[in-house]
Amino acid sequence: AGTWDPSDTDSKDTARSRYGYIVRLFGCPILWKSSLQTEIALSTTEAEYTGLSYALRDVIPIMELLKEMKSKGYPVCDAQARIHCKVFEDNSGAVEIAREKKYRPRTKHLNCKLHHFRGYVESGEISIHHIDTKEQPADYLTKSLAYDLFVKLRRMIMGW
Repeated sequence: AGTWDPSDTDSKDTARSRYGYIVRLFGCPILWKSSLQTEIALSTTEAEYTGLSYALRDVIPIMELLKEMKSKGYPVCDAQARIHCKVFEDNSGAVEIAREKKYRPRTKHLNCKLHHFRGYVESGEISIHHIDTKEQPADYLTKSLAYDLFVKLRRMIMGW
């Protein structure tokens, strides 16, 4: 997930959006990241979609590694289990762009750089789900939070 605030564009030092993600495998966090995006986003939807794309750049190689290990007989998971990634996004515009393959004049600049995961979504290997912003664990990495929400998200991430 990414964050974007129009007031952030007042300074070139704060104009870039922050994104963060947590990758869990079998319920355990195995990878997490919080960083500034490399380019300035023009909207909240673009910032969120960019964060989604960055996260999936790390997830897809892990999925491919698990599939390869499973195909070679390593006991990665149940033999009948399917390697699948479930992504939670709290921005409905980013969810729609990720799910629906259609042309949008306001987001055509995202096509080449950020749609790399579309084939995985179309094949069902990655599914994109909307999540309420108060339930978004990635906010733990990207925003200043009230103490109660901070504790709630920390518990959610750690599986406590």
